[in-house]
Amino acid sequence: MRSFTYERAGTPADAARMVASHPGARFLAGGTNLLDLMKLEIETPTHLVDVQDLKLDRIEPTDAGGLRIGAFVSNTALASDERVRRDYGVLSRAIVAGASGQLRNKATTAGNLLQRTRCPYFYDTNQPCNKRKPGSGCAAIGGYSRQLAVIGSSEACIATYPGDMAVAMRVLDATVETVKADGETRSIPIGSFHTLPGTTPERDNVLDHGELVTAVTLPRPVGGTHVYRKVRDRASYAFALVSVAAIVQRDGSGRAAFGGVAHRPWRVEAAEAAMPSGAVEMAKAVFADARPTDDNAFKIPLATRTLAAVIAEVKP
Repeated sequence: MRSFTYERAGTPADAARMVASHPGARFLAGGTNLLDLMKLEIETPTHLVDVQDLKLDRIEPTDAGGLRIGAFVSNTALASDERVRRDYGVLSRAIVAGASGQLRNKATTAGNLLQRTRCPYFYDTNQPCNKRKPGSGCAAIGGYSRQLAVIGSSEACIATYPGDMAVAMRVLDATVETVKADGETRSIPIGSFHTLPGTTPERDNVLDHGELVTAVTLPRPVGGTHVYRKVRDRASYAFALVSVAAIVQRDGSGRAAFGGVAHRPWRVEAAEAAMPSGAVEMAKAVFADARPTDDNAFKIPLATRTLAAVIAEVKP
């Protein structure tokens, strides 16, 4: 790990200013992803701003009937909150599927949203990776790509977003709240928060340098059965080959988002009209523009079958 300087922030606006004033600075909260990347010298920040004292760790009701989740609410606290378990079950189930209990105790809501890809070429500093070193090439294209994207990829990157929580938040239509160095605040729909790789795969989201996530807001609860189904190579502590976060009504209608298939949680709202007709019809619309490799073409039928299992769990 390379040397770096360190300071603690007293307010969200101070934290944003501290990071914005240092080109190589990063926020440090739970650190479950950042510290690992620093040890491998994939991330090499020259300055860390510790934001753990900012008291952004409460879950509060909103005037609109939803919940406002502080950026530093731990994954354990969020998944076990009675209101989340009752009204946003898909979120609780996704978080529990995402990591070990020890990691959930430390990982934060904002940090979970901001975690970086687990593409093996991103983690191997001996291999070219446009996400790690822009312009160096993508070793995954033409390489081993079983775990990687089947849709939304580009000629520069075929990595996948690895998280579970964000997939559930995508199906819930969450909003990400932020503050910038000048005190300006933003409310970003979760569907616009994570980016596709395009020609700038080094960017995972729309945040500016120094922009701090302060909360995630959930809208009024959506009725129906909440399901999160994750398909992986082993039963625990593994990233999804395919996951489905869904809210399904008894007539088979509903909404669904997919994980493990793209550079961001993948949801095609227009395709949800086909859900009552069955998983095959909906999946055709969801993956109409897919460009799988020989290694990961299985993900599309796997996603279709996973969606079918979710619908069958609800529909009589």
